[in-house]
Amino acid sequence: MRILSTAFRFREVPPMNTVLYQFLIEVPQAAAIWSALLVLALTTLAVLVARPERDRPAEEPSVAELAATEAADLHRYAEEVAVAAGGAAQTARRRRAEWLATQEAVDLAWQAYDEAESAARRFAGAAALPAPRTPRTPAEYAARERWLHQAVMAAHWRGELTARQVSDVFGRRDGWDPRRHPADQEIVLARAVRDGKLAVYRTASERERSAWRAAELAAESARALSAEAYAAAERLRRDVVVRPRAVAVPAAPAATATRWRPARVG
Repeated sequence: MRILSTAFRFREVPPMNTVLYQFLIEVPQAAAIWSALLVLALTTLAVLVARPERDRPAEEPSVAELAATEAADLHRYAEEVAVAAGGAAQTARRRRAEWLATQEAVDLAWQAYDEAESAARRFAGAAALPAPRTPRTPAEYAARERWLHQAVMAAHWRGELTARQVSDVFGRRDGWDPRRHPADQEIVLARAVRDGKLAVYRTASERERSAWRAAELAAESARALSAEAYAAAERLRRDVVVRPRAVAVPAAPAATATRWRPARVG
């Protein structure tokens, strides 16, 4: 029993040689790590001290540099506005030419409508007369249809009827009846031509109003850009005149050495 207790105590307490060995191994490792960290810190500090210009803030521009930059910006802005004003003036002239063309188209459309209206009024007066009596035979109806088709095609080639209206005539749509007497057909044809000319005049009038609005907007834009270009040019001119210039100051004359002269004896 005494031998067993002695062995048990020997297992609980680590031997002194083991503790001394761990101390001798771990302490040099820690010292090496700290030495490496210290060397790295000293190296970084030395680099920062050797090149301090990287950490210095950029120098602020001088008054002359600021004035030159401002003058360059003003000159560039004046050029850009002048180019924009020139383009706007060209657009305004083009829009005005388009408006004048649409105005001429309106005048022509009104003249055509006035002539068609006069013709329709003349045929309306003739409508009060009774239509001549003709035998209502298949041959008569065929002759009436041929007359209507010829009259409609002639009006179409003159530009008085559209292709859609001609299609309605041949298709017997929109009130077209080839069985009517040619006298009645002339009245219907004159009214159709008048209504078509009126529609053309209204379309031309709407286009003229749109072109006028576009011309007015283009002219207003051109005037505004022209005024802005003139103001920018004036600012640039004043900047060139008022800008302080470096005046060369003449150097002071060198002081000449005064030579002492004896006074003359009279």
